[in-house]
Amino acid sequence: MPFGSASRLGVSLFDETPPIEWVFGQSQEEVETIIQAVYRQVLGNAYVMESERLTVPESQFKRGELSIREFVRAVATSELYRSRFFTSCARYRAIELNFRHLLGRPPLNLDEMRIHSTILDTQGFEAEIDSYIDSDEYQTTFGEDFVPYIRGYKTEACTSMVQFTHTFELVRGASSSSLKGNLAGKSPKLNGLLIKGTPTAVVAPGSAGATFCNPLGSARTRLGAGAGDNGKVYRIEVTGYRANTVSKVSRFRRSNQVYLVPFNQLSGTYQKIHREGGVIASITSV
Repeated sequence: MPFGSASRLGVSLFDETPPIEWVFGQSQEEVETIIQAVYRQVLGNAYVMESERLTVPESQFKRGELSIREFVRAVATSELYRSRFFTSCARYRAIELNFRHLLGRPPLNLDEMRIHSTILDTQGFEAEIDSYIDSDEYQTTFGEDFVPYIRGYKTEACTSMVQFTHTFELVRGASSSSLKGNLAGKSPKLNGLLIKGTPTAVVAPGSAGATFCNPLGSARTRLGAGAGDNGKVYRIEVTGYRANTVSKVSRFRRSNQVYLVPFNQLSGTYQKIHREGGVIASITSV
């Protein structure tokens, strides 16, 4: 198991797995590996039952009638994808997952999200999917014969620190699916962060703090100079409260909380959090 930066960031699987390319003359086993890789990437690592597989597009791909790019399009415009990541999800959650699944990166900013929201309003679901797959970015990065892959943690896929850190809001390791690997579930994960252009703490997925999910009413705002000895206020993101100190309903319940405290209250707040069984996910100056 690697101990480098990719391991600590939780992207070692993506970093150590080379891009998968279709090459003429590959064996049936290699072609099947490509099909599985497309399902894994486009469907966000979700489990696909045998009865859910797209047998017609698969057969067309095996016969050489579809390129990987067109097979990706077939999966992304299928009822399987639509039911999991469109009709059952909030709009902006669906869009940010489209970026993850089809371009391998998070959206750049709120304007980019609005562009795709407009496409949905004016042209519909299939046109929204086509806008990623027919883009210059997709063609330049993946072309016709490469399976899309997660690349948002690499500098060439990001234009800002905000976009880089948002990658880890969408990708917390690779052991869970897009909808089950994060407490946001089917709710937008990046919407408020994109509006404010706010970078986020990058927490290793193996740590208890990685379960933190930004609760409602916890915008990153400054309380004003003079709140502490040096005028700084700190935002403490906490998760993992044990149920016996928070709720008697379920001992497995996890609660997320945000504290905004001045510098001179940090020590007391740390002690309070630890007494209640909380785990500090991140501490940032606001």
